[in-house]
Amino acid sequence: MRTPARVALAAALVGLAACGAPAQGNSTRAEGGGPAVQAAAPAQQTVDFGARYHFTDGVTVLVSAPKSFRPSTSAYPRTDRAVAFEISIHNDGDQPYRLSALSVSATAAGAAAKQVVDSTQGYSGIVDAGKDVPSGRDVQVTLAFAVPEAPSEMRLSLRPNATSSVVAVYCGSA
Repeated sequence: MRTPARVALAAALVGLAACGAPAQGNSTRAEGGGPAVQAAAPAQQTVDFGARYHFTDGVTVLVSAPKSFRPSTSAYPRTDRAVAFEISIHNDGDQPYRLSALSVSATAAGAAAKQVVDSTQGYSGIVDAGKDVPSGRDVQVTLAFAVPEAPSEMRLSLRPNATSSVVAVYCGSA
């Protein structure tokens, strides 16, 4: 019989191996055995926390390593543990970058992680979403997500806009 701790450890190790694996392309064959056609889903680029990723539209992101914290009693949703990320966004494009176009989602231990808003500790989400980031400038955003009590694999997926053909997936333990 397996203990819950061993099962959790095995799941985390499998997840870490998957996190570092190259993303598999989603392709289908056209009827009649024609050439492969790329599906509509964007490609995933796996990146380590603390590294920069440059999107082809000129937006560069850097995501810090996760910082574990205990949310205050006023945090929403209520959770015993959360992790926060500093996300730096630099606009190298020719046009201003609309911060509201940024899409960020997270998973912890393979399950969707909810964003935590804890204004008491400074985690208020993207507060300047309606502002543009001028060309050549950067902005920092701090986001927090609910995670299990035990350290597990964390994946933070960023997409600069809805039409981006790539999603940067930051991976690591949290």
